[in-house]
Amino acid sequence: MFAGPLLSTKVVTFADRCSACGLDFTRFNVGDGPAAFLTLILGTIITIAAIIVELTLHPPLWLHMMIWLPLTAIGVVYTLRLAKGALMAAEYRNEAREGAVVRPEEDGE
Repeated sequence: MFAGPLLSTKVVTFADRCSACGLDFTRFNVGDGPAAFLTLILGTIITIAAIIVELTLHPPLWLHMMIWLPLTAIGVVYTLRLAKGALMAAEYRNEAREGAVVRPEEDGE
């Protein structure tokens, strides 16, 4: 998918170029967008799951921490690659560029 060996050299970083086609990945700026989406989406899923487990099984607090903290950390690290790859693909497909302010005298009118 998006996070295969073509895009990634480490767990959460990208290679500078695609090893298959040579596309320059350094021109894409995904920033913190994927982290923000993951915070909301994964946080909601983990919270709902923790509430369901609490209401049905009533485990002690230490067991909640043993389950949900590692699951959250692992989920964020591995889905961050997918989210960054998806955002890079969207930037490439939509030919996204950095925004610029155009003054009225500069636009030819």
